[in-house]
Amino acid sequence: MSENKELFVTAFALFSMFFGAGNLLLPPLLGYQATDQWFWVTLGFIVTAVVIPIFGILAHARLQGSMYDFGKKVSPLFSSVFCIIIYVISVAIPSPRTAAATHEISIFPNFGTSALLTSTIYFALVLVFVLNRSKILNFIGKFLTPLIVLILVAIISIGLSMPHADLTAASLNMSPIVIGLKEGYQTFDAIGAIVIGGVIIISLNLKGHDSFEEKKKLIAKSGWIAGFGLFAIYAGLIILGSYFSSEVALESTMSGDMKRATLLRGISLATLGNIGTAFLSVLVALACFTTAVGITTGTSDYFKSLFNNSQQAYIITAIVACLIGILVGQLDFHYIIIVAIPVLKFIYPIAIVLIFLNVISQKLATPLAFRVVVLVTFIFGVLDMFAHFFPENVFLKTLREVIPLGTLDFAWVLPSVLAFIGVVAYQRSR
Repeated sequence: MSENKELFVTAFALFSMFFGAGNLLLPPLLGYQATDQWFWVTLGFIVTAVVIPIFGILAHARLQGSMYDFGKKVSPLFSSVFCIIIYVISVAIPSPRTAAATHEISIFPNFGTSALLTSTIYFALVLVFVLNRSKILNFIGKFLTPLIVLILVAIISIGLSMPHADLTAASLNMSPIVIGLKEGYQTFDAIGAIVIGGVIIISLNLKGHDSFEEKKKLIAKSGWIAGFGLFAIYAGLIILGSYFSSEVALESTMSGDMKRATLLRGISLATLGNIGTAFLSVLVALACFTTAVGITTGTSDYFKSLFNNSQQAYIITAIVACLIGILVGQLDFHYIIIVAIPVLKFIYPIAIVLIFLNVISQKLATPLAFRVVVLVTFIFGVLDMFAHFFPENVFLKTLREVIPLGTLDFAWVLPSVLAFIGVVAYQRSR
C-alpha cells in the first residue's frame, strides 16, 4: 500500500472510531438551542470533542505503547487501576450507547422490533469484526468511513445551501462556550482517544510497521487529518441545528434523546427528501458500529496483554464486552447519558491531564509532575462528582462557589494548572 493511501486509510479509520452515537446526535441539538450563538458553542465543543482527543492521539504517537503507558509515571499500580476503570467504563457506557442510538434512530422507526433484539444482533456483528482483528483498520478505513463521510457531507452541504429564516436570539442559562465545553464531554472522545489510539498502534504493528519514527509520523498525520474531519463535521452539524431551529418543532415535553432524534430526522428529510430517512438510518448504524468495534477491540487488546498475549484472553474479553453491550444497549439512550454524567466528572479530568502531560516536553512532565497533578485533579474531580450526587449540600455548594469555575463543573482546571506550574518551579529551583 502506498504511503499516502496508508495515511488516509488510517486517518479514516480514526475518524470513524471517534465518530459514534454522541458525535452525531449531540451537535445538532446544541446548535438548535444556541441559535445565533452557534459560533461560541462550536468553539467550546471543539475544545473537548476535537482538540483534546487529537492530543490523545499525538500522545500515543509519542508513546507507541498501550493505555498503561499513559499513567505509568504516576505509578504502575495507578496505571493498572486507571486502565481497568477506563475499559470497564468504555464497554459499560459509550459502547452500549451506540447500540441504543442505532435502535432508536435506525431500527425501531423502520421495523418496530425490540431493543433487546437490536442490541443482540448489533453486538453479535461487533464480535465478528473484533475476532477478525487484523482486518479492522483496512475495512473501516477503506469502506465504512467513506460512506459515513459521503452521507454527512451531502446532508450538511445541502442543508447549508438552503434558504433559512433569520436566527432568533438565544436564551441560554450559561456562557455558550461553557455549554459547548460540557456537551463535548458527552462524546467521550478524550477517553476514546486513549482507547482507540492503542487499537491503531497494534493494527499498524500487525501490518508490519516496525519503524518507531515511521509510525510516529503516520499516527500524528492521520490524527490531524481525522481531527480536521471531526471539526468540519461537528461545525456543520451545529450550524445546521441552529439554521433549522425555526423549522423543526421540538416539544418541550420530549426527552433529550427524542429531541435529538427528531431534529436529526427533520434535517435529513429537509435536505435529502424521503430517502433522507433511509440515509440517516444507514449513517447512524455505521457511525455507531465503528465506534463499538474500536472500543471492544481496544479493551480486548489490553486484557490480552495482561495475560501474556493470550488469544484466549482476547476472545473471552470480547465476548464479555459484547454481552455487557447487549444488556446495557437495550436501555434508553438518554438514560445512558444521565448515568454517564457523574462518571465523566470523576474520570474525564484525569484522562485529560494524562493526555496533556504525555504530549508536552518530558523535561517538564517529570514523574513528580505526573503524581502531583494527577493527585490534585483526582481530589477536585471527586468534589465535582459528589456535588452531582448531593446538589443541595451546603458545604459542597459553598466550596464550589469559592473555587474558580467550580459552579461550572470545572473545579479541577485551575488547581491542576497551578499544581503543574508549582512542580515545574520547584524542580527548576532545585
